[in-house]
Amino acid sequence: MTADWIQTVTCASKAVKGSGMRAYLLSLLLLAGLCTLPMAAQPSPNLQNHVVLDINSTPENPRNSEGAFLNLKSGRILFLYSQFRGGAADESPSRIVSVYSDDAGLTWNQKPELVVDTGTNQNVMSVSLLRLKSGKIALFYLIKQNLHDCHPWIQLSSDEAKTWSSPKLVVDAPGYFVLNNDRVIQLNNGRLIVPVAFHRSRNSKLNDYSTFDPRAIALWYLSDDEGQIWHEAETWWAMPLASKTGLQEPGVVERADGTVLSWARTDAGAQYGFASANSGATWSAPIATELKSPVSPASIKRLPGSAELLAVFNDHSGQFPFPKGKRTPLVAAISPDGGRTWKKRKILENDPAGSYCYTAIHFTENAVLFAYLDFRTLAGGKSTNQLRIRRTTFDWLRQADK
Repeated sequence: MTADWIQTVTCASKAVKGSGMRAYLLSLLLLAGLCTLPMAAQPSPNLQNHVVLDINSTPENPRNSEGAFLNLKSGRILFLYSQFRGGAADESPSRIVSVYSDDAGLTWNQKPELVVDTGTNQNVMSVSLLRLKSGKIALFYLIKQNLHDCHPWIQLSSDEAKTWSSPKLVVDAPGYFVLNNDRVIQLNNGRLIVPVAFHRSRNSKLNDYSTFDPRAIALWYLSDDEGQIWHEAETWWAMPLASKTGLQEPGVVERADGTVLSWARTDAGAQYGFASANSGATWSAPIATELKSPVSPASIKRLPGSAELLAVFNDHSGQFPFPKGKRTPLVAAISPDGGRTWKKRKILENDPAGSYCYTAIHFTENAVLFAYLDFRTLAGGKSTNQLRIRRTTFDWLRQADK
């Protein structure tokens, strides 16, 4: 084959709509050894479970993390995430950028596009995305100014994420309110639920982290008009025992029977769970769940067309080897009973030197996409991180490792 012919076929494969023909043409070239896939998007031989994209840290962007996925009507999958500049700490300047896939998550473009800039804010980060029942797209994120001003905001799009409405506050009370990435849900009855952790400060200093109280209380904010008006749930909860963390980084998922499960990370060796039978208006007292973990967030969604729940967390139950206190291994687990038990478990990452957290979960027609931060400390105390997107099949997830 000539170089010109190869270039012609490669260009033709990109122009073909649908991933099947494109993959076929590309495979011919790969088998002939005449082209290669980009390293950042090259899948492993196991197509049931493989990494499809690594967004590596750079001096310009020392951290990329806390993202969320969305399907556009065109079939494109958007992935928005937090891109940090000038530092990798939670308070470092960051903005929201996007990448996309046109073949169900198999390959991704390599040039991020700006969605929400930092502006005059200290920090803009931690994305949630929703396709609302009206067809609009809802974008949620945190804007941080200081220890007395950290709040979730919402913007809406009516043109498939091309333009966005003006930002609107979700919580207008003063304080430090944490909304994790990929956390907001819309119930079958249309209600939006935003789970947040509230942290107090011990004095009026705006940027003295020695005054920050890590012991969070769990709150839920509700809207019945697609985010125009918000009100706080009747119930809030603090940790029911002595704790240095309280109830941090809560999440929510609607069960098949219409009840809602919520959870939060703790320092008590497990995620603590709550339940609501009235669309989030009130919540049961927090109790320890079977998701045994360090102080690290879990992510939970319901499998499409099923009553089963899928959780991703750092499994410290002892079912798999784990270093005490570290955010590894990263495990996907399936619950057949609304989160009471988690019988099937699969290892996504198990490097003892790794630290895996802030997972986004997204379902395609025949696969699941996971996006998470992979952070590790190197020799000499230096650290590195990457934002990883992994793609697995449903069949692979249902085959328990143990």
